[in-house]
Amino acid sequence: MNQTEFLECDDCLCFAARRAARAITQFYDRQLRESGLRSTQFTLLAFLLNAGTSSVNQAAEYLGMERTTLSRNLEPLLSAGYVRVDSGEDRRVKMIAITTKGRAAARAALPLWRQAQQAMTARLPPAAAQTLSLASRVG
Repeated sequence: MNQTEFLECDDCLCFAARRAARAITQFYDRQLRESGLRSTQFTLLAFLLNAGTSSVNQAAEYLGMERTTLSRNLEPLLSAGYVRVDSGEDRRVKMIAITTKGRAAARAALPLWRQAQQAMTARLPPAAAQTLSLASRVG
């Protein structure tokens, strides 16, 4: 086997995107630490504040997550009383809603998120920040 055959894989865009996503997530998690929320939890609360009640399927699709990943992310929010899950009109459909306690937690974390967003935006080239923002809306 040729030792250089896979050198081009060092520039894999998929790996680079995953590595960048982990670094950005860790940065936001550090910035949000004092709120007690992780970035994924804050994002879910913000989604519910904007969308209102949502089915698990709708939330997973919007957030770009598998249902099982969303369920894992919901557990600590349920335990903390920040969200509730109810059956929809169709008993097979689970509906997620933010609670009053969840609204308060999200509002308390918002200034920390804004600081993280501003700092990350300043670190990225403007085109990169715009591309990430647009990509998150396209899914």
